[in-house]
Amino acid sequence: MSAWVLPDHIADVLPQEARHIEELRRVLLDTARHYGCELVIPPMLEHLESLLTGASEALDLQTFKLVDQLSGRTLGLRPDTTSQVARIDAHLLNRKGVTRLCYCGPVVHTRPSRPHASREPLQFGIEIYGHAGREADLEALLLALDCLKASKLSALTVDLSDARIFNSLIEGHTIEPNLLKQIRSALGQKDASTLHQITQTLNPQLAQAIVALLDLSGGANVLDKAKQVLPPSTALNQALDDLAWLASHLEGKKISFDLAEQGGYGYYTGSRFSIYVVGAGDALIRGGRYDKVGAVFGRSRHAVGFSLDIKDLVSVVQPQTLKAAIRAPWSSDPVLAVAIQSLRSKGEVVVCMLPGHETEVDEFECDRQLIQVAGQWVVIAITT
Repeated sequence: MSAWVLPDHIADVLPQEARHIEELRRVLLDTARHYGCELVIPPMLEHLESLLTGASEALDLQTFKLVDQLSGRTLGLRPDTTSQVARIDAHLLNRKGVTRLCYCGPVVHTRPSRPHASREPLQFGIEIYGHAGREADLEALLLALDCLKASKLSALTVDLSDARIFNSLIEGHTIEPNLLKQIRSALGQKDASTLHQITQTLNPQLAQAIVALLDLSGGANVLDKAKQVLPPSTALNQALDDLAWLASHLEGKKISFDLAEQGGYGYYTGSRFSIYVVGAGDALIRGGRYDKVGAVFGRSRHAVGFSLDIKDLVSVVQPQTLKAAIRAPWSSDPVLAVAIQSLRSKGEVVVCMLPGHETEVDEFECDRQLIQVAGQWVVIAITT
């Protein structure tokens, strides 16, 4: 094997794609800033106990570990940025009231999250801390939609769910942890046969309610149907009302509901959303409410947010048309140097043709050239 072959699911990003990624990164950060989000940049490495405090087993398994040569302690390469931002909010900022933060940087996974996925996603996300009401949920969802709109995507579907729905069904019941894990897995995979089989040992009414979740996906009528077939409770009614309220503020958007959704069940505590785009195999954006996310850092905070992988986004967003460049000769003439600097200061791309490379081209296609006319350096169109 060649020494320069990269590990599986790790890849270099070449110029054209790198330019596209950087353009989208700037668009997303600017969009978040327009909502009042402040940028934070957590480190790639942290002490493992800090990085994984309160994290799920799945996140632990996704984390690369290594030994710090200075302290001898175990470090982790971050597999996700959310917990780091929660630590920053809890310990470094420690503000009262609402705090809006955004971030953008690479994370590293021990295994790809799905076939053909990168093990080094470029994660962008936002977090809103300090507000318990559904208004923050709506703001996070609207910001997510605006991020995709700013990326020139329009054929979107918003899928809504809520962690409180399933939790309201099992509240007060004792279910062995492994069985509960199997139930959630069967619900998430919409595996009716397995679900019927593994719920036979439960209270019949509880088993019936859990199985009923499989039929609660689709349009807005799902919410009314849920009130009819699921055991009533304050938590259930509040979750369904919140979903209806969120949907009512998304006029003109294609909306679906999936009340059996169980992805990230150990993380989310309230409303959840996934945004799908035509051409993408999976949801581009996932987000929702995860209250008490800072509790493990000594400061419990209401929180809501979302994240996406810019490398996934690049695959469905058309790149911006590259602005044509100006070709200039190489010369030690100080007047030419001034002319080139003046053009670059105005936002023009000026590519100097180094001696012996005058016919070479790259991604910066030139439609104009800088030539000397009557002792002055002027820009003229390149004619073929």
